[in-house]
Amino acid sequence: MIVVIDYGMGNLRSVQKGLERLGFDARVSADPDVLKQADRLILPGVGAFKDCMRNLVKGGFVEPILRHIEAGRPFLGICLGLQLLFSESEEFGLHQGLGVLPGRVVRFPEGMTCGGEELKVPHMGWNQLQLCTPSPLFDGVEEGSFVYFVHSYHVVPEDGAVVAAATDYGITFCASVWKDNITACQFHPEKSQQVGLRILKNFGGMK
Repeated sequence: MIVVIDYGMGNLRSVQKGLERLGFDARVSADPDVLKQADRLILPGVGAFKDCMRNLVKGGFVEPILRHIEAGRPFLGICLGLQLLFSESEEFGLHQGLGVLPGRVVRFPEGMTCGGEELKVPHMGWNQLQLCTPSPLFDGVEEGSFVYFVHSYHVVPEDGAVVAAATDYGITFCASVWKDNITACQFHPEKSQQVGLRILKNFGGMK
């Protein structure tokens, strides 16, 4: 059973529908007890880091998430769900994250350009993946595949070895992480067409 965590922030139904299309038993739940029974957990996220952390704490989700990860069961963070894994974020002040992975969440620098044109923030659109390590999340995904991003902040891990994929938008930044049973991506697989479905399929097959 794959559980998509409903804490009031995220594209829950799109993720669920993508998984069901692939034949997986996927449920959306706001019940911490259901999270404890999950074989695999997905933490999506759209919005402000501070608000998401507040909702996770208020809803009683933090302990089940951490227990799931500690037990070695597969975990996938999507967009803000990636950022929440890290130590802290500078979005609208300094805010503590789940602290599963050491590192910070920072805003794209001002004045980024490409081909002489200034790049807009938030970063919205399709970018190519640069595969850094042979993560199980990207099995069968080709170097240079396009995936869809919507964000103004990105993660800077303390340990570069956890970076599974990167991409360029004015700067080169982390697009995905992988460590043991933890996988996460800054982009939205549920919006990334066939490449995204392949990534969700890979996660559903993780052991």
